[in-house]
Amino acid sequence: MKVVGFAGFSGSGKTTLVERLIPALRLKGLRVSVVKHAHHRFDIDQEGKDTFRHREAGAFEVVVASDRRLALMREFEVPKRPTVHQLIAELYEGVDWVLVEGFKDSDLLKIEVWRAQSGKPARYADDHFITAIATDSPGQLPIPTGLQLLDLNAPDAVVDWLLSQGARFDYNSESYQ
Repeated sequence: MKVVGFAGFSGSGKTTLVERLIPALRLKGLRVSVVKHAHHRFDIDQEGKDTFRHREAGAFEVVVASDRRLALMREFEVPKRPTVHQLIAELYEGVDWVLVEGFKDSDLLKIEVWRAQSGKPARYADDHFITAIATDSPGQLPIPTGLQLLDLNAPDAVVDWLLSQGARFDYNSESYQ
Protein backbone atom coordinates (compact mmCIF):
# COMPACT_ATOMS: atom_id res chain seq x y z
CA MET A 1 0.00 0.00 0.00
CA LYS A 2 1.18 3.49 -0.84
CA VAL A 3 0.23 6.47 1.31
CA VAL A 4 0.47 10.15 0.46
CA GLY A 5 -0.80 13.11 2.42
CA PHE A 6 -2.28 16.35 1.14
CA ALA A 7 -1.70 19.31 3.41
CA GLY A 8 -2.70 22.93 3.18
CA PHE A 9 -4.84 25.53 4.79
CA SER A 10 -8.62 25.48 4.55
CA GLY A 11 -9.76 26.70 1.14
CA SER A 12 -6.54 25.72 -0.64
CA GLY A 13 -8.20 23.04 -2.76
CA LYS A 14 -7.20 19.83 -0.96
CA THR A 15 -10.64 18.23 -1.14
CA THR A 16 -11.12 19.14 -4.80
CA LEU A 17 -7.70 17.75 -5.72
CA VAL A 18 -8.25 14.49 -3.81
CA GLU A 19 -11.73 14.19 -5.34
CA ARG A 20 -10.20 14.50 -8.81
CA LEU A 21 -7.31 12.11 -8.10
CA ILE A 22 -9.57 9.24 -7.04
CA PRO A 23 -11.16 8.58 -10.46
CA ALA A 24 -7.82 9.19 -12.21
CA LEU A 25 -6.20 6.47 -10.07
CA ARG A 26 -9.23 4.20 -10.51
CA LEU A 27 -8.90 4.51 -14.31
CA LYS A 28 -5.41 3.03 -13.88
CA GLY A 29 -7.02 0.00 -12.20
CA LEU A 30 -6.00 0.98 -8.68
CA ARG A 31 -8.05 0.68 -5.48
CA VAL A 32 -8.07 3.94 -3.51
CA SER A 33 -9.00 4.74 0.08
CA VAL A 34 -9.13 8.12 1.79
CA VAL A 35 -8.37 9.14 5.36
CA LYS A 36 -9.80 12.56 6.16
CA HIS A 37 -9.22 14.74 9.18
CA ALA A 38 -12.43 16.26 10.51
CA HIS A 39 -12.72 19.13 12.94
CA HIS A 40 -14.63 19.07 16.21
CA ARG A 41 -17.97 17.30 16.25
CA PHE A 42 -19.09 15.88 12.97
CA ASP A 43 -21.77 13.35 12.18
CA ILE A 44 -22.40 11.01 9.28
CA ASP A 45 -25.58 9.68 10.80
CA GLN A 46 -29.02 11.24 10.95
CA GLU A 47 -31.30 11.60 13.92
CA GLY A 48 -33.99 8.94 13.98
CA LYS A 49 -32.01 6.37 11.97
CA ASP A 50 -31.28 3.05 13.67
CA THR A 51 -27.52 3.61 13.83
CA PHE A 52 -28.04 7.06 15.37
CA ARG A 53 -30.40 5.58 17.96
CA HIS A 54 -27.91 2.82 18.87
CA ARG A 55 -25.08 5.33 19.19
CA GLU A 56 -27.20 7.70 21.27
CA ALA A 57 -28.16 4.77 23.50
CA GLY A 58 -24.49 4.38 24.40
CA ALA A 59 -22.99 1.85 21.99
CA PHE A 60 -19.21 2.16 21.84
CA GLU A 61 -19.19 1.06 18.18
CA VAL A 62 -21.89 0.74 15.56
CA VAL A 63 -21.15 -1.12 12.34
CA VAL A 64 -23.73 -0.87 9.60
CA ALA A 65 -23.39 -2.86 6.41
CA SER A 66 -25.29 -3.68 3.27
CA ASP A 67 -24.32 -5.57 0.15
CA ARG A 68 -22.83 -2.27 -1.14
CA ARG A 69 -20.99 -0.66 1.82
CA LEU A 70 -19.86 -0.82 5.41
CA ALA A 71 -19.51 2.01 7.90
CA LEU A 72 -18.04 1.94 11.38
CA MET A 73 -18.81 4.61 13.93
CA ARG A 74 -16.90 4.62 17.20
CA GLU A 75 -17.65 6.91 20.11
CA PHE A 76 -14.73 7.92 22.30
CA GLU A 77 -15.71 7.91 25.95
CA VAL A 78 -13.18 10.67 26.58
CA PRO A 79 -11.88 13.02 23.90
CA LYS A 80 -9.15 11.30 21.89
CA ARG A 81 -7.44 12.27 18.69
CA PRO A 82 -6.42 9.13 16.78
CA THR A 83 -3.18 9.38 14.88
CA VAL A 84 -3.17 9.11 11.12
CA HIS A 85 -1.36 5.79 11.53
CA GLN A 86 -4.14 4.39 13.73
CA LEU A 87 -6.68 5.39 11.08
CA ILE A 88 -4.65 3.85 8.26
CA ALA A 89 -4.54 0.61 10.30
CA GLU A 90 -8.38 0.55 10.17
CA LEU A 91 -8.39 0.36 6.36
CA TYR A 92 -8.94 -2.69 4.21
CA GLU A 93 -5.62 -4.33 3.42
CA GLY A 94 -6.27 -4.71 -0.33
CA VAL A 95 -5.98 -1.03 -1.14
CA ASP A 96 -3.31 0.28 -3.53
CA TRP A 97 -3.24 3.97 -2.56
CA VAL A 98 -4.38 5.85 0.54
CA LEU A 99 -4.89 9.58 0.08
CA VAL A 100 -4.71 11.38 3.41
CA GLU A 101 -6.38 14.77 3.56
CA GLY A 102 -5.47 17.00 6.45
CA PHE A 103 -3.14 15.79 9.21
CA LYS A 104 -0.78 18.53 8.08
CA ASP A 105 1.56 17.91 11.01
CA SER A 106 1.89 14.17 10.39
CA ASP A 107 5.10 12.34 9.62
CA LEU A 108 3.77 11.12 6.26
CA LEU A 109 5.24 12.20 2.97
CA LYS A 110 2.81 14.75 1.59
CA ILE A 111 1.99 17.16 -1.15
CA GLU A 112 1.31 20.71 -0.07
CA VAL A 113 -1.68 22.29 -1.77
CA TRP A 114 -1.05 26.04 -1.99
CA ARG A 115 -2.73 28.94 -3.74
CA ALA A 116 -1.33 32.47 -3.70
CA GLN A 117 -4.84 33.95 -3.75
CA SER A 118 -5.62 32.34 -0.38
CA GLY A 119 -3.25 34.70 1.36
CA LYS A 120 -2.13 31.84 3.60
CA PRO A 121 1.54 31.06 4.19
CA ALA A 122 3.22 28.10 2.56
CA ARG A 123 4.40 25.25 4.80
CA TYR A 124 7.07 23.59 2.64
CA ALA A 125 10.02 25.53 4.07
CA ASP A 126 9.29 24.26 7.59
CA ASP A 127 8.03 20.72 6.91
CA HIS A 128 10.59 18.22 5.60
CA PHE A 129 7.80 15.67 4.94
CA ILE A 130 6.50 17.81 2.07
CA THR A 131 7.80 16.21 -1.10
CA ALA A 132 5.97 18.29 -3.73
CA ILE A 133 3.76 21.36 -4.08
CA ALA A 134 0.49 21.34 -6.02
CA THR A 135 -0.27 24.93 -6.93
CA ASP A 136 -2.00 27.12 -9.48
CA SER A 137 0.51 29.91 -8.88
CA PRO A 138 4.07 28.50 -9.00
CA GLY A 139 5.57 31.88 -9.86
CA GLN A 140 4.25 33.33 -6.61
CA LEU A 141 5.74 30.80 -4.19
CA PRO A 142 7.12 32.80 -1.27
CA ILE A 143 10.43 30.92 -1.03
CA PRO A 144 12.45 29.34 -3.86
CA THR A 145 12.34 25.55 -3.70
CA GLY A 146 13.78 22.52 -5.40
CA LEU A 147 10.64 20.53 -4.62
CA GLN A 148 8.58 19.10 -7.46
CA LEU A 149 5.92 21.59 -8.58
CA LEU A 150 2.64 20.05 -9.72
CA ASP A 151 -0.22 21.75 -11.50
CA LEU A 152 -3.13 21.84 -9.07
CA ASN A 153 -5.53 21.86 -12.02
CA ALA A 154 -4.03 18.81 -13.78
CA PRO A 155 -4.98 15.74 -11.72
CA ASP A 156 -3.84 13.30 -14.41
CA ALA A 157 -0.35 14.84 -14.27
CA VAL A 158 -0.37 14.59 -10.46
CA VAL A 159 -1.33 10.91 -10.74
CA ASP A 160 1.43 10.30 -13.30
CA TRP A 161 3.95 11.89 -10.92
CA LEU A 162 2.66 9.84 -7.96
CA LEU A 163 2.94 6.62 -9.96
CA SER A 164 6.44 7.51 -11.18
CA GLN A 165 7.48 8.08 -7.56
CA GLY A 166 5.49 5.14 -6.17
CA ALA A 167 8.28 3.48 -4.19
CA ARG A 168 8.74 6.66 -2.15
CA PHE A 169 5.18 6.30 -0.85
CA ASP A 170 5.33 2.63 0.20
CA TYR A 171 3.79 2.42 3.67
CA ASN A 172 5.35 0.24 6.33
CA SER A 173 2.92 0.08 9.24
CA GLU A 174 5.55 -1.57 11.45
CA SER A 175 7.54 1.68 11.37
CA TYR A 176 4.72 3.44 13.21
CA GLN A 177 3.86 0.98 15.98
